[in-house]
Amino acid sequence: MISSVIRTCFPAAAKVVADKAEDINKLNVFPVPDGDTGTNMSLTLGTVVKEVQALPADASMEDIAKAITHGSLMVARVNSGVITSQILRGIAEGLCDAKNQEEPTPADIAHAFRRGVKVAFKAVRKPVEGTILTVLRDVSNRADKLEKSKMSTMEMLDALVVEAYESVARTPDLLPVLKENGVVDSGAYGFATFLEAFVNAAAGKAGELTDFDPTVATDDAKAGVSSKVQIELNDDWEGSEYRYCNEFLFHAEKPFDPDEALTFLATLGDCELVVGSYPDYKVHVHSNEPNRVLEYMLGYGQIFEVFIHNMDLEAADRTAKIAADKAAEKAPKKPLGFVAVAAGSGEESILKSLGVDVVVSGGQTMNPSTADILAAIEQANAENVIVMPNNGNIRMASEAAATACESARVAVVPTKTVLQSFSAMFAVDAEASLEENAEAMTEAIAEVRGGEVTRAVRDSSASDGTPIHDGDVMGIQDGSIDVVGSDVADVTIELINKMQEDEEGDSLTILAGSDMDDESFEALIARIEEAQPDLEIDSHRGEQPLYPVIFSIE
Repeated sequence: MISSVIRTCFPAAAKVVADKAEDINKLNVFPVPDGDTGTNMSLTLGTVVKEVQALPADASMEDIAKAITHGSLMVARVNSGVITSQILRGIAEGLCDAKNQEEPTPADIAHAFRRGVKVAFKAVRKPVEGTILTVLRDVSNRADKLEKSKMSTMEMLDALVVEAYESVARTPDLLPVLKENGVVDSGAYGFATFLEAFVNAAAGKAGELTDFDPTVATDDAKAGVSSKVQIELNDDWEGSEYRYCNEFLFHAEKPFDPDEALTFLATLGDCELVVGSYPDYKVHVHSNEPNRVLEYMLGYGQIFEVFIHNMDLEAADRTAKIAADKAAEKAPKKPLGFVAVAAGSGEESILKSLGVDVVVSGGQTMNPSTADILAAIEQANAENVIVMPNNGNIRMASEAAATACESARVAVVPTKTVLQSFSAMFAVDAEASLEENAEAMTEAIAEVRGGEVTRAVRDSSASDGTPIHDGDVMGIQDGSIDVVGSDVADVTIELINKMQEDEEGDSLTILAGSDMDDESFEALIARIEEAQPDLEIDSHRGEQPLYPVIFSIE
């Protein structure tokens, strides 16, 4: 059944595009670098997946088409995302017309692509050759020629994937800016990637993108074009006449003519799009006058989900990133590198000052994935890498990443707090082996006792049975709730005093969270100095969320 195939294959294909988003981003040279094509397409596809998965198991193809249309349009960003949303809408609507919903015929597939072409081209006032629209049209034309052949539906889909890649390879010949930069069109490449991933998933090869085996006469078709589909970096963008990319959702509250709106928007800029159906639309335009764009649309209804991007700044950021990537590729691997997880900007700055190469954003309620940590290990560009998870919940993901890494030897030092990783970094010996350093760092963190102060989010009880109510301030020592109160500073002082009574330490390292201002933090330090005059205090702003104070005693 068509609906079940979509529910199975769409998520698999969307994941492939998400995995390749950065590669697609690097191709982006047209029409202007207003965001990243791969990221935009991935966000659009990902939202569709969520909308479709939220439908009941017996949802019809019509229900799925509506979910695809709504989900893709609501989240679509900039040209690449909006056009992708219209392609998806058109093809989904076309599949609703299939006479046999159990097993679509080649004729049904051809009809769906024709519908996709009609809807997508209608959304763009000035279609440009050599883009995703060209590839869509070429695939549709190929489907028209094959619909009356004796091919099976799967054989036809295989042939359409080959056509998609051949069309992608032709994009530089149709669009001079692509040829000048030695790349294919990013949106076109993303579309071909999605199509192949979807077809492979339907054939039981979910996630695969290599060794595609076409069942048409041109067996080497994809192999022949693969050398042309090279991902090269373009860092020589000359800029655009218009600075701001404006996009938002619009709900009409009075008679509204999309064509009339497009005509007006064209006087303010270019790349104008108004897609959807009354009363809900997605609007996109590049203009130097965002205020006039918004004022005009407000005259007809409500606007929401407004995003205004400065494309000049985006282009500069992209160029800087490309330069950094190039430099990293050329840099030789160093003997030893370090990766750590941190929850705040202050924590990140301290870790980098201590020699940590890559800091992964994460912590309580926002644990990074194995893939995030693996990417950080590779980014460290070292022959040996030590990972510090800084949270018990992240240790398993770190160990999984260490096992999966093939580019370096990796060890995990089981730090439970960022403060432990500070002490661990002081134990590093640049001349020692990976194993020796991991052992020394692990021994160093054993001497660190940690304290955290935060607010309860539900009723509970402390380690001694004291009742805890939602909103109470808790003082936590190495996982045990030992102090309960109503004031952050009071609980911090009481917890430090208790830990000193249990085992006297010489030094205290303390970090202020994002919820504690400088004045309150300075007042707290003064109280600690008065309560514990023998403690050497090292205070910093950690900017960690949820925990106004974290500290360690050694």
